Amino acid sequence: MLRTHTCGELRIEHINQTVILCGWVQGVRNKGALIWIDLRDRYGITQITIESENTASEIVMLARELGREFVIKVSGKVSERYSKTDKLPTGEIEIYPQAIEILNRALTPPFTIEDETDGGDELRMKYRYLDLRRSEVRTKLQLRHQVAKATRSFLDTHDFIEVETPVLIKSTPEGARDFVVPSRMNQGQFYALPQSPQTFKQLLMVAGFDRYYQIVKCFRDEDLRADRQPEFTQIDCEMSFIEQEDILNMFEGLVKHLFQEVKNVVIEKLPRITYKEAMDNYGSDKPDTRFGMQFCYLKDENINVVDGKNFVVFDTAESVIAINVSGAASYTRKQLDELTEWVKDSKRGMGGLIYMRCENGTYKSSVDKFYASEDLQQWADCCHSKEGDLILVLSGKKTKVQKAMGDLRLLMGERLGLRDKNIFSPLWVIDFPLLEFNEEDGRYYAMHHPFTSPKPEDIALLESNPGAVRANAYDMVINGVEVGGGSIRIYNKELQSRMFDLLGFSKEEAQNQFGFLMSAFEFGAPPHGGLAFGFDRLCSLFGGSESIRDYIAFPKNNSGRDVMIDAPSVIDEKQLKELGIKI
Repeated sequence: MLRTHTCGELRIEHINQTVILCGWVQGVRNKGALIWIDLRDRYGITQITIESENTASEIVMLARELGREFVIKVSGKVSERYSKTDKLPTGEIEIYPQAIEILNRALTPPFTIEDETDGGDELRMKYRYLDLRRSEVRTKLQLRHQVAKATRSFLDTHDFIEVETPVLIKSTPEGARDFVVPSRMNQGQFYALPQSPQTFKQLLMVAGFDRYYQIVKCFRDEDLRADRQPEFTQIDCEMSFIEQEDILNMFEGLVKHLFQEVKNVVIEKLPRITYKEAMDNYGSDKPDTRFGMQFCYLKDENINVVDGKNFVVFDTAESVIAINVSGAASYTRKQLDELTEWVKDSKRGMGGLIYMRCENGTYKSSVDKFYASEDLQQWADCCHSKEGDLILVLSGKKTKVQKAMGDLRLLMGERLGLRDKNIFSPLWVIDFPLLEFNEEDGRYYAMHHPFTSPKPEDIALLESNPGAVRANAYDMVINGVEVGGGSIRIYNKELQSRMFDLLGFSKEEAQNQFGFLMSAFEFGAPPHGGLAFGFDRLCSLFGGSESIRDYIAFPKNNSGRDVMIDAPSVIDEKQLKELGIKI
């Protein structure tokens, strides 16, 4: 090794030791009589102190040559630092050099390599290898390593075996778009990159590998946002001879283990709510339960405290839903008008927003023309509203109102500081619908994927009332983010065939795409199930970030491009010709 120690490990107990450090020059401060060099590696920063009068002239001359990001080797004695700092773990010591060697010179970097950098996103992504030198970025990748290590530790102790599955597979039309790879040896035919190792892990169960896992790269050609990348990583797991309860208990244990090991946070038993409860109370199948503000129904199948007052908007609505925003009665008209425009935008598509304040023992609403004080008292009773609260109301088609009110609830939670990233509220959402009907296509689609089994008690409804069939499926949600999901799988060929029929597959299509799996089921497939955690999402959650990009060493930008290596890019005509591709 060129070095005896790293730039982050020397302490007061190392005083008078002669050491060798290697690293990058974070900065040089030349005060004439004294020169200070901040030397950095991935472990930390150590101060090198040169006294011009008492140090060999070649060292002084060399130190004056140094620029930011020069790679150097320093030999010297550890001394107690005269001006100590608690901002650095090495803040009690400094090195007085006996020799300095420049290992490599560096150009002036295009942005400052410090936590508070002056580089924008695109510039830092273009020079990602420089951005990775910043401690803020490096710490996030260290956290990623820690999560992976703790995951493997837990699963290894529970008899899981890590098995790699293929990256070049067959394209399927269900789900997101595939990335496809042309085959030179089989011109006109294509591989696909896996969106998930789903069928392979089921085949591993057929093969008798009863506990499988893999920290695996997956690929989806879909529109990007903060929590999406074209390539991402999953903690992919499957188990045999189990029921849903076994899966929930096992992977609840994994998440508790990760919180304990990575965040030193103890998580108690995870609550479980049904999909219906999540939608009825929060308007989302991934509810953020760090705060309350659950839905209050002013008009629904079982209640109606708004009709008959000649307010056509409510009289003609299928559903009227409110949320009680505690302590927000002081919201100004300007703020309420802003919220109204927000719910009316194209994403939510509401006709407007009704509000009611509870102030000074009286109720004041935006529809006082239609509703008397005793009517508004009923609203307050339904919402458990108290003095100083603000009630916000939306109306229309139930599913649409639930979605919009769910968004409004999150917005209000954010504005009131109720979505603290240092508080964690994990839960299971269970009993999803097996299928969802697409009116444009006139057909059902699998809500999870076509290999999810229905609840045994609902199988009889598959043909007569498919929309009422519940899936043997579950999602883990933390702070309003779906971090993992899975299901008990179909392992019977006949039931799998019925599922394909419901999804509109012809016998030929089902055989062509999934014949290998159907055939495997005929050779003794065990009951099995599993789930996959979004590894990048888990890391960003533990790190308190909105974007998964911060936890990927070399991510793509919002257009799916790697601006550092300039990919995707055109390829040579010779390559295209070899692949039999004409553009």
